[in-house]
Amino acid sequence: MSLQQEINKRKTFGIVSHPDAGKTTLTEKLLLFGGAIQVAGAVKSNKIKKTTTSDFMEIERQRGISVATSVMGFAYRGKQINILDTPGHADFAEDTFRTLTAVDSAIVVVDIAKGVEAQTRKLVKVCRMRATPLIFFVNKMDREGLDAFDILDQIEGELNVSVVPLSWPIGMGQRFKGVYNIYEEQLSLFRPHAKQSESETIIISDIKTDELEEHIGEEDAAVLREEIEMITSVYPKFEKEDYLKGEICPVFFGSAVNNFGVKEMLDCFVDIAPPPLTRETNVRLVQPEEENFSGFIFKIHANMDPKHRDRIAFLRICSGEFKRNTNYLHVRQEKKIKFSQPTAFMAAQKTIVETAYPGDVIGLYDSGNFKIGDTLTEGEVMRYVGIPTFSPEKFRIVENNDPMQYKKFYKGLDQLMDEGVAQLFIRTLDNKRIIGTVGALQFEVIQYRMEHEYGARVRYEPLRLFKAAWITGKPEDIKAFTSRRKRDIALDKKGDPVFLAETQWTLNSVKENHPEISFSFTSEY
Repeated sequence: MSLQQEINKRKTFGIVSHPDAGKTTLTEKLLLFGGAIQVAGAVKSNKIKKTTTSDFMEIERQRGISVATSVMGFAYRGKQINILDTPGHADFAEDTFRTLTAVDSAIVVVDIAKGVEAQTRKLVKVCRMRATPLIFFVNKMDREGLDAFDILDQIEGELNVSVVPLSWPIGMGQRFKGVYNIYEEQLSLFRPHAKQSESETIIISDIKTDELEEHIGEEDAAVLREEIEMITSVYPKFEKEDYLKGEICPVFFGSAVNNFGVKEMLDCFVDIAPPPLTRETNVRLVQPEEENFSGFIFKIHANMDPKHRDRIAFLRICSGEFKRNTNYLHVRQEKKIKFSQPTAFMAAQKTIVETAYPGDVIGLYDSGNFKIGDTLTEGEVMRYVGIPTFSPEKFRIVENNDPMQYKKFYKGLDQLMDEGVAQLFIRTLDNKRIIGTVGALQFEVIQYRMEHEYGARVRYEPLRLFKAAWITGKPEDIKAFTSRRKRDIALDKKGDPVFLAETQWTLNSVKENHPEISFSFTSEY
């Protein structure tokens, strides 16, 4: 198969949502349809021993939430589908933001009862910045919730997108009878807790026929006809090109936990979702069909298998063909590296791959060579750009709680910070290590993983800070500023200076008094 054919086969996307909207459950059902798993896990209760495939960390199983992005690949209808299931919890948003740089499209899950929530707004905003093509899946139709037209209005109004419903619900909650697939002109009848199959899908190309009444009754048939007519008059006609430009977003309705409405969305996704796209570097735009291999590291995860203490760097392939046991240039380190055991993923399960193509995400065993944002090429010196890091909002001083385990403490802290789970700042005044996170739950995760994965017990000391701001300017201005404000200066992991502002007033005052210094709340890896 030619390189172009391999590229056209691949669909790489992320699944994003507010916590508890049903994102991980939807991922499981997609894997079921792809034949990648035989039994879906349960995420509703942490007492259930059968956990979801994509939640593989011990703390995820205990909490019943996703705290790390996981990667899963499977074949479906002649395509290679690569899913990146992201954390929904706001405290892990930075992992999700980085993951969105490695996908070509995204599916956004919305809870019919809760509608558009805070984390949904943030994530869609990031997608909109990159014009990422979006599909919405309105979940939990087997429960009572908002009217279908109201949820569409809310998605358009709050997320600043234009929507086109491609399936439509018949009732909801106790009255939920199924969905009409507008895209394929088919009726799918809902059977609670049954496995969706072809036999339950009825082709009705003309909903004006009397056959509709036979399946859903006179009253629901009349309502469905009226609503479909309203949809065709109010919403624009679906055009694939508009979706690929990010100008319109298809919407599907269903119930992921009941495996209903998922197949309609998956079949449409396979038809319309983009293949691997052009990527930007600091030198030029890279096309996926270019002969020479290139890719970037967007995530690092230590101890995916705690028994082996392995550390995996997640590589998104952007161009050419990646081959096992071939020397590639590590651009930042300016050295060639060969990989004998590159792996494909099914969450924590890994298999060695000989070759991989644009759109694929593979794991590289890493002994400490990689940092997030690193680029690999066949020799060209360039760097993929646009992988963000954000100023943290919570801060604590971290200390080693066991004098006998300093080596484990430093190793664990160093590796977890390389993952990007949080940011480490070293205060220049006293060399205190300060951890900055987006949310408080991250501190628990770090403490748990330090103890259970590295055998190092840590304690935190409270620290009242408003913001950490990266500072730039002329070298002499930076030197004068940092020596004058020594107690408020720290170095990040790259050694770049950061101003630690105690309050909003402090930050405003310093900005006013030092116009020669620029303060930024984002940085690139």
